Parts: sequence; C-alpha cells; structure tokens
Amino acid sequence: MTIISISLPDENVGSLERIQKYLGLSGRSEAVRASIKIAETEVREMEKLEGEVEGVLIVVHSKHNDHWISMLQHRYDYMIKTQLHSHLQNRKCLEVMILSSDAVKLEEMMREIYKTGKAEYVKFVRSR
Repeated sequence: MTIISISLPDENVGSLERIQKYLGLSGRSEAVRASIKIAETEVREMEKLEGEVEGVLIVVHSKHNDHWISMLQHRYDYMIKTQLHSHLQNRKCLEVMILSSDAVKLEEMMREIYKTGKAEYVKFVRSR
C-alpha cells in the first residue's frame, strides 16, 4: 500500500472525522479510502453518460454574493430548460436546474462546477 501525505483545512478534517464516525471506520485512512470510493462511483456515473441526456442538477453553494453560478448558468443557458434559485439558512443558496444536453457538454459543465471549489453539494439525477 502506498503512503501519501496530504494537507487539509480544518473544515475538511472535521468532515473526514464525521465520515469516519458515521461509517464506523477505525481511522482516517479508512475514511479517505471510503470517500474516494464514493467519489469514484459519482465519476463512473458521469462517464457512462452518452448522447442526449436529461435530468436535474442540484447545487448548493455558500456565497450568495459570489456570482460564479450565474455566470456558469449564462454560459450553459442552451442546456437549461428551467431553473430555480432559493435562499437557504446561513446565506447558502440552492440551485435546481432541469437540463437537456449532449453528455459531453454536461460533463464539461460539471467539471467547471467542481473546479471552482465553491459548490458544497453537486448532484446530477438523470431521468430515465
């Protein structure tokens, strides 16, 4: 097994410890491995998408005055059929978007959301 060293902000350490406790794991390393498996499952689901896809994209972000999500929505407006913005507690915002797009463009949009590091929660639910 390879040993790596990583630096995490206190918030991430707290999250890691919550994951460890919730899953009943004996250490942080196990929590990191479980988190990677969960993230890998999400990536695999996105990689399976092909052709035209429709679904709901849910994003929660914490900075109401940061307009990155608005700029993203304008850049991908041709994909968005309906959108809803709602203010949550602690100045967080919820974005719900009904999307219809080519899978490649959706993956591009999702990567851009993740790259910003500003979304606390991102989930695409594909219609079947």
